[in-house]
Parts: sequence; structure tokens; C-alpha cells
Amino acid sequence: MPRQFNDDPSRLRTPTLIVRLLAMVYDTLIVLAIWMLIGGVAVALNQGEAIDSPLGLATLKSLLLITTFLFFGFFWTRSGQTLGMMAWRLRAQSETGFSLSWTQAMIRFFAAMLSIALFGLGYWITIFSDQKVTWHERWSNSVTVRITKN
Repeated sequence: MPRQFNDDPSRLRTPTLIVRLLAMVYDTLIVLAIWMLIGGVAVALNQGEAIDSPLGLATLKSLLLITTFLFFGFFWTRSGQTLGMMAWRLRAQSETGFSLSWTQAMIRFFAAMLSIALFGLGYWITIFSDQKVTWHERWSNSVTVRITKN
């Protein structure tokens, strides 16, 4: 069940593109570490040999994608903040101030992947948008806020 965030609206700001990208760098490093762990286990289960069969590669790639979604989905649906977002005081929330549902998290995740695949166009659009909203925020009915210090 989504939880409501009870922040004073005067403490919430729209994050800049740079701050969003810096949080992404932090989260990318964490995701890469998780991928290396999964890859190591996969190779160990394959008797120390590289996984080169089409089925094995498809399974591994699917596992990496699912794990990455679960990483982001878990944090977005609980506190609204991944570890990288915590470091930069960012939070993903619904437009009405609640934590994201799993459906919103899934739409947000896959829309963000599409945006990144298109050279980050969905992020760059915030420079020219009055609302400073990314594609994945618009499509998932969510926003990213920056929580200011007291």
C-alpha cells in the first residue's frame, strides 16, 4: 500500500539535470556491483566456464534485467529513494505525494531505459521543459523532488 510522504512543500524542490545524473552515477555503480555478483555466481554454476550458449546468455540477461528492476522498484515503492537518490536528497513519488506503486515503478523503469537508449533524450528534455519533468516521470505519473535541508 502506498505511503504518504508528509514533507512541508516548501522543503521540496525540482532537482536539476546535473543532480539527477549524479544520483544515476551512484546507482549505476551499485547495479554494476550486483551484476558482477550475479555474473560470478552464473560462471561458478557453469563450472567456471564462460556462458556462451544462446539460452544461457538469454537467461543471464533476463536475470540481470529483472534484478535491476527489482533494485529500483524495491526502493521506489518503499522510501522513494534509491541509495544514489538518498545521497543527493532526491525522492521519486507520485504526483500526489505518495510512494510509487509497483505499476508506476515498472512504467518508470522501462520508460527510463528507453530514454537512456535514446541517448538520454528523456532526461535532456528537462532543460527545455517548464515543469522540468522527464519522460519516465510523465508516463508513470510520478515526480522526482529534491528535499532541502532544514
